[in-house]
Amino acid sequence: MASVTSADGTAIAYETHGAGPLIIFVPGALQHRAVDPQSPRLAGMLADSFRSVIYDRRGRGESTEGGAYAVAREIEDIAALIDAEGGPALLFGLSSGAVLALEAAAALQDKVASVLAYEPPIDMSHSRDKALAELEVMENYKSAGDGAGALETFMRGVGASDDDIAGLRTSPFGDGFAAAGTTLAHDYRIMFEATEDMKTRWQAVRQPVLIVDGDQSWDFMHAGADAAASALHNAQRETLAGQTHEVAPEAIAPVLKRFFAKGSAH
Repeated sequence: MASVTSADGTAIAYETHGAGPLIIFVPGALQHRAVDPQSPRLAGMLADSFRSVIYDRRGRGESTEGGAYAVAREIEDIAALIDAEGGPALLFGLSSGAVLALEAAAALQDKVASVLAYEPPIDMSHSRDKALAELEVMENYKSAGDGAGALETFMRGVGASDDDIAGLRTSPFGDGFAAAGTTLAHDYRIMFEATEDMKTRWQAVRQPVLIVDGDQSWDFMHAGADAAASALHNAQRETLAGQTHEVAPEAIAPVLKRFFAKGSAH
């Protein structure tokens, strides 16, 4: 494991795999190295062509929490990783991490060469009031230090049953997910701010972007992927057959290789 110090003094833990142009995996809600066996598998599939960085977002795993949260701090974390490993970077974002990757591309400009965003969870049917109410719930859980409560509320919000929740709690990764539960407030903040006015916010994203979804995912993911692509100057769209929100490394690896081979050549 390596560590880099972000602009506000937060320690960001990460690991590297392979050699070649730099890819930073930008994880989604709850995702961090201790509960994520899939990212190292994917990095292994890319190792002959790319150097992949897998990191714990602030407040998760072996990264520290830092001070008051702001999306800008997470962008500084990505910038610190790029500076430490040598950029520019290709960003691969999953779920809310896809939105964070786009926010980073807008802010960091030449430090980011291109972005592959898998299923940014943009629900076009959500009103601003509903999104704000959900954010406030998660921020209250964070203030109370109640990661388990945040995790349960999040899971119920995506349709998990009592059996699903009980199964996660007793799984080998249950404690890790619960410990990261308070950071769900970060993901809800990212989504709330970015979707206020995507087209205006992402005017600065001039890098090539590929927005990908799976044809077996929730309907709102398809509409959200289309909306994200429409808000960007230089976006392509692709849908993977047989894939859900939990994309298989075997399915996404060739897409990453193909798209990022172009991005790393610029």
